[in-house]
Amino acid sequence: MSERRRFDLVLSGKIVAIYRRSRGTYGSPNIHAELADDHGIRVSRKRVARLMRAAGLKGATLRRYVITTQADPKAERPVDLVEREFYATAPDRLWVADITYVPTWSGFLYLAMVLDVFSRKIVGWAMDTHLRTELILQALEMAIVQRQPSGVIHHSDHGC
Repeated sequence: MSERRRFDLVLSGKIVAIYRRSRGTYGSPNIHAELADDHGIRVSRKRVARLMRAAGLKGATLRRYVITTQADPKAERPVDLVEREFYATAPDRLWVADITYVPTWSGFLYLAMVLDVFSRKIVGWAMDTHLRTELILQALEMAIVQRQPSGVIHHSDHGC
């Protein structure tokens, strides 16, 4: 057995130990850094990645991706009163809505917001564990109660 192969076996053992200590979250960049910083072992990150692949080890993905909306291609689209011109001359003339998701340890939370284009302030919001129409309506209701606008245009991209 070659010296390189022997060293790869020793190195693989250290890589597996670090990987297990991280509870399977570390990928090759973190393991490479720990080998250098804590163990004084200087090898390339590509070598660590190769040995991890050979051992069947894979680091955790940073974020899970959630599909928040799926547009219905057959649905009729409402008229775009804004025509992609997101500019307002005074407060409460144009509101835009958006939804985002917030990753937490126990799953995702969905945040619906209504933004006044003129002031760039959030005038209404709602957060919940689901992505249903009620969530968006709660954010819009909050904005209406808070601001009591007259003749405001409410624009949403409908998840597109």
